[in-house]
Amino acid sequence: MEIDGGDRNSGDRPIIMVTNDDGIDAPGLRSLVHVLVSTNLYDVRVCAPDSEKSAVSHSIIWNRPLTAKRVEIDGATAYAVDGTPADCTGLGLSEALFPSLPDLVLSGINVGSNCGYNIVYSGTVAGAREAFLYDVPSASISYDFDWKQKEVNANDFVLSAQACLPIINGILSAVKNKTHPMKCFLNIDLPTDIANHKGYKLTKQGKSMNKMGWRQVEEDAQGPKMLSTMTMETESGVVSSDNDTSVHSKESRLFKREVRDRITEEGTDSHVLKEGYITVTPLGALSQTDVDCQNYYKEWLPKITNQSCSSSL
Repeated sequence: MEIDGGDRNSGDRPIIMVTNDDGIDAPGLRSLVHVLVSTNLYDVRVCAPDSEKSAVSHSIIWNRPLTAKRVEIDGATAYAVDGTPADCTGLGLSEALFPSLPDLVLSGINVGSNCGYNIVYSGTVAGAREAFLYDVPSASISYDFDWKQKEVNANDFVLSAQACLPIINGILSAVKNKTHPMKCFLNIDLPTDIANHKGYKLTKQGKSMNKMGWRQVEEDAQGPKMLSTMTMETESGVVSSDNDTSVHSKESRLFKREVRDRITEEGTDSHVLKEGYITVTPLGALSQTDVDCQNYYKEWLPKITNQSCSSSL
């Protein structure tokens, strides 16, 4: 259960590396870095995508080198990388970009919550998961933005970052004392009304999700855009060609996703978040199924393979 110090910081201040999936210029990341730097308690590094990478999950880029460009962020050493969140975390931990490992990796603050099955799609969660795979303590952080507001209030991200400080300091204290658990990382979601949150609750990942559908659309200069993990504008019936580099022939048909239904599960992360609490959910990386499925296939596999062998004789 104890963490190995490895080649981590030997100085007085712990090192925190920040990444995200909304891009290095996103207000969530900038607010988080600002709050961390303002405490004067940490050495802050940033290794984040150079552009929007929402809902890319744990994808990585194999077929080309990645570019890391130095970016000025007050109080931090920062690089913008033309890769995914998992790429950014991996590069930041490699000691090819920075001289040592961080004590903690934070991914966020994401615009939009990441709960339930939506965690599977989340680039934000993947940024923290990648650190977990390399035995570096980590947490993903998301703010449950109300998309009806249309505009992000930067102060909500500042309040969200400040609300995370007790958790951040608690993790770093456990790391220093070598009591931090190695078998999980944390997923933190902050409620919409963060200024009046009801406190902190330990939760578990549920089965909440947005049920997605598809509909055919026309190509035009106005269109939908990805707002967050599995959250999209749905009012428009046309697709923007501004950021689309693919070529559409006259025979092509265009389709876009739209949210058809939202499913929540009582007592789990999404439900508790909607009640106004800050949810703290331990996660792992193994995709294990439940005992009933395991037991079913334990009997099923020998049966069907034996039948196949018998019929081939």
